[in-house]
Amino acid sequence: MKINTLTRILVLFAVVSGMLFACVPARKLEDVKAEKEACERERTDLKRQNEDLVTANNELKAAIAKNEREIAALVADTAIKSNSYRILTQQYDKISDLYKQLLENQEKLRAGADAEQQKAMAMLQKTRDELQVREDELRNLEARLNQERASLEAMKTLNEQKERELNEKNALLESQRSELSSKNSELDSKNAKVAELQSILNAKDSAMNALKAKVSEALSGFEGNGLSVTQKEGKVYVSLDEKLLFKSGKWDVDPKGQEALKKLAAVLENNQDVNITIEGHTDDLAYSGNGNIQDNWDLSTKRATSIVKIILSNSKIDPVRLIASGRSCYLPVDDSKTAEARAKNRRTEIILTPKLDVLYELTK
Repeated sequence: MKINTLTRILVLFAVVSGMLFACVPARKLEDVKAEKEACERERTDLKRQNEDLVTANNELKAAIAKNEREIAALVADTAIKSNSYRILTQQYDKISDLYKQLLENQEKLRAGADAEQQKAMAMLQKTRDELQVREDELRNLEARLNQERASLEAMKTLNEQKERELNEKNALLESQRSELSSKNSELDSKNAKVAELQSILNAKDSAMNALKAKVSEALSGFEGNGLSVTQKEGKVYVSLDEKLLFKSGKWDVDPKGQEALKKLAAVLENNQDVNITIEGHTDDLAYSGNGNIQDNWDLSTKRATSIVKIILSNSKIDPVRLIASGRSCYLPVDDSKTAEARAKNRRTEIILTPKLDVLYELTK
């Protein structure tokens, strides 16, 4: 389910990215996209780190449990050896007492027969040998006890170190979980913003589709006669050939062209959420006029401003919505050097663009 959800988010983001490239400044779109991708990578990294820490945590717990079992065994073994040591000490004390008694008996028997004396000496030597064996056993047992005590202390120290490491890992794990939760919240916020952007873009597209239909309906009598209405990249383009608007080298709009512009102005007057750009285009032949119009730049700009004035004089459109732009010969629709291609390039384009103030605010 999580993979399907992520797939849907990525597909939605791809669609939104396509729409944003058309309608939102490239830099702001790239910022939103980069932030989203960074959040996705960070969330994946944090999940992987979380799994690694959980595994390390389980391993440390298992090691501590093993150490605790070994410590318990050492404690039990130490208790047994301590008991043996106590018994041997008691036996040693008894043998020492016996040795003293033998020494006393030796003194008493010294006056006795040689045979009895030799027997006593043999018994004394045997007792000494047994005593030496017991002493050696006691020394070995004491050495083993000291060694096991040192091992037990080392084990306790290691166990304490493992516990400290486990606490540090747990603290780091909690920190990573908190950071992951924060990143998820941030990603959810970004996704909500993307969804809102998509909703606004869909509404803008619907509005532009409706606008194109209204413009085509209003100018139906002119389409195919030097006028075309198209829609691309979220904008509506009304392209008017030179023959519909102007005489060659002139910028006064012909009556037929004025009629088309008036009908277009009536539609645009009722669609206030659209900005209007009028672009004048010429062919690549040098302008041969005179006076204030020196070249194709002047001619294309003069034609654009003439159309702006006709639209404003025949509607209540806010002038703030209009832009007059001269493009000279540098944006042809056909690069061929034929009369037909140059006729196509001599045109005026009225570009209708939806206002994107809300989108700009969302991408800040």
